[in-house]
Amino acid sequence: MLSSVGLILALIALIVLTLRGVNLFISAPLCALAVAFSSDIALFPNAEEVDFVSGYMRGFSGFVQSWFLMFLLGSLFGKFMENTGAADAIAGSIVSKLGMKYAVLAVVLSCAVLTYGGVSVFIVAFSVYPMALSLFKDANLPRRFIPATLAFGSVTFTMTSAGSPEIQNWIPIKYLNTSPYAAWQESLMVAVFMAVLGYLLLTWMIRRAQANGEVFEVRADDEQCAARTLPHPITGLLPLLVVLGLSFSLHDTLQQSALMVALLGGVLSLYIINFKFFLNISDAINSATTGALVAIGNTAAVVGFGAIAKETSAFQEAVALMTQIPGNELLGAAIAVSVIAGLTGSASGGQAIALPLVAPHYLDLGVNNSELHRVVAISSGAIDTLPHNGYVVTTVRAICKETHQAAYGPLAILTVVVPLLGLGVILGLFIWF
Repeated sequence: MLSSVGLILALIALIVLTLRGVNLFISAPLCALAVAFSSDIALFPNAEEVDFVSGYMRGFSGFVQSWFLMFLLGSLFGKFMENTGAADAIAGSIVSKLGMKYAVLAVVLSCAVLTYGGVSVFIVAFSVYPMALSLFKDANLPRRFIPATLAFGSVTFTMTSAGSPEIQNWIPIKYLNTSPYAAWQESLMVAVFMAVLGYLLLTWMIRRAQANGEVFEVRADDEQCAARTLPHPITGLLPLLVVLGLSFSLHDTLQQSALMVALLGGVLSLYIINFKFFLNISDAINSATTGALVAIGNTAAVVGFGAIAKETSAFQEAVALMTQIPGNELLGAAIAVSVIAGLTGSASGGQAIALPLVAPHYLDLGVNNSELHRVVAISSGAIDTLPHNGYVVTTVRAICKETHQAAYGPLAILTVVVPLLGLGVILGLFIWF
C-alpha cells in the first residue's frame, strides 16, 4: 500500500514540478528518491538488492549511451540550418509560394515526412525547429505553438501508423509475429482521422490566440538574420533529403545506427553546400553541443525516474493488474499499454513492458495478431506524452526554449486527446465492424 501511494504521489509531484518549470536535474532524482523510500529500496549500492543510486544512474547513463551521438548530430544539423540561413531560405520560399496561411501545414508535413522516413522523433524536432521558427516569425504566429506543431507532425498520425519505421511500430513484431504493415487499411483510416482532426484543432487554437492579441515575440537569443544574403532554398532541402534518404535506405540493415549515418551525412552535406553562408561556425558548434547536452540530460533524468519506478512492487502489481483486465481483449490491451506508457513516460517503454505479458495470453485466446499489433502501437502513443515525457521535455524546453505553462496545453490536446480518439476509432473498427 505504501509503495503504491508513494509511486502515485511521486509521479504527480514530478508532473507538477515539471509544469512549474523546476529543473529536471533536481526534480526527477528527488521524486525517484521518494519512490525509493516508499518502496523500501536501498539508497546506496548493495550487492544483494537493487538500490537507488545504481538503479537511477543505470537508467540515466543507459539512455545517454544509446542516444548521445544522435542528439549531438541532430543538434548540429538544426543549428547549421539556422546559422547558415538555410532554414530562413526554405521558410521564405514556402511563404512566398503558398502564402502565410500554410506556414503551420508546412511544418506539420515536414515533421511527418521525416518521421515516416525513419528519422527519430527526437531528432525531427531538432531538424525542423529552425524552419518552424522562421515560418512562425514570417507569418507572425505565436511561437508557443511551435512545440505542439512539431509534436503533432511527429508523434501522432505518423509514429504509430502502418509502415512507419519508428520503433513504436516495430516492437510488436517481435512478440506478435506480424509485419510493420499490420492492419494497414484500418491504420490508414485512423491516421487520416488524426491528421485532419489534429490540424483543424491546431489551426483553431492558433487563430483563437491571435484573436486574443498574441503575436510572434522576437527573443534576444534568436539568430539575427537581418540584412544578410541567404542561400538558395534548395541548398537547405538537399541536406534534409540526404538525411531522409540515408535513414530510409539503411534502416533495415543498420536499425538505430542508420540514423547516426543519416544525420552525419546531413551535417556534412549542409556544411559543404552552405559553408560560405555561416555567420559564425564556431558559435554554431558550441551552441549545438551545449543544446544536445541539455536536451539529452533532461530526458535521461526522467528515464532515471522511470528506472526506479519499474523496480517497485507497486509498479509490478500495476502491470499485473493492467494485463489482466476482463472483457474485450483488444480493449484490455489498449488500457494496459496506455497506462504503463503513461507511468513510464515512454511509448516504447509501455510496449516493452506490457507485450511480453499480454501477447502470449491474448494470442492463446485467438485474438487477431495484426489487430493487436495496431491497437498496441496506437495506444502506446496516447497518454505517454504527459508533462514528464522525455520527448515533451526536450522539445518544449531544450529545443524550443518554451515553458510548460505556455506550450504544454496545445501539445497535450494534439498528442493525448487526438490519439485517444484515434484509439477509440481503431477499437471501434476492430470490435464492431
